[in-house]
Amino acid sequence: MNRWLSKHIKGVFVTPSLIFIILMIIVPLAYNFGLSFTDWQMSLVKAPQFVGLANYKDVLHDERFLNSVWRTVVFSGIAITLETILGVSLAVLINRKFHGRRLVQALMLLPVVATPVAMGMVWQLILEPSIGLGNVIVEALGFAPRSFLATTSFESMFWLIMIDVWEWTPMVMLIVYGGLMTIPQDPYESALIDGAGKWKTFTKITLPLASSSILIAVLMRLIDVVKTYDIIYATTQGGPSFATETINIYGYLNMFAYYRFGKAAAISVLFFIVVMAIGCGFLKVKSAVEVEY
Repeated sequence: MNRWLSKHIKGVFVTPSLIFIILMIIVPLAYNFGLSFTDWQMSLVKAPQFVGLANYKDVLHDERFLNSVWRTVVFSGIAITLETILGVSLAVLINRKFHGRRLVQALMLLPVVATPVAMGMVWQLILEPSIGLGNVIVEALGFAPRSFLATTSFESMFWLIMIDVWEWTPMVMLIVYGGLMTIPQDPYESALIDGAGKWKTFTKITLPLASSSILIAVLMRLIDVVKTYDIIYATTQGGPSFATETINIYGYLNMFAYYRFGKAAAISVLFFIVVMAIGCGFLKVKSAVEVEY
């Protein structure tokens, strides 16, 4: 027994993780993929009926789905851009030595500690039109009260983006800050001797040497932000009139509100393909950047 264990020790340690991956990831993905080719309303009498690619055709010709794709692109694009710019700026700021730096670092990380649902509910109360703190501030500044999350214009989506930026910018900052800490001081000393200014030092030394950590932060946030569900559902649930409905919200409603399980599964399969494509594309970009520098 001991001889067999010594010979297969690697497989013994890997097996529990492999079983977990198969049961918790591969099996659900395979089931969902199979369900996307069926028509089923979770009936105990009527079994799922195979319909081929009908669900995919329905999804790709569904104007509401196409609108949710566009909203997801807008939400993700603006959020990740702002989070990257602010995260890198804050990382550079806290990388400098100043009195109270540890306290500032701890305070900046507070939004990440809370759960997104809790943050969504807190911001829903803040932006509530009648009793929220948001309109108290707006009226104190002399402006008319606003319906922050209750308008069909872009304003509702804008505030959702701001909530996401407020909560997840610290994570980008933390990842980039870790990358900045690994940069040696020699290039900065040489730049100082050569008389390089702060902006040139940042663009020619800091940014290239921290590019790998920046891309990792962008990749992690991009994959996560396109899947954003909790903040949106906790604040607007995709409303009003689908104005903030993203792919995840629409897929959820098809599954648990409209009981269109086949269509919801098709939406999740298409979404999975998009996320995988984004991840693979960014990994190639990251590899190209590392080779360049």
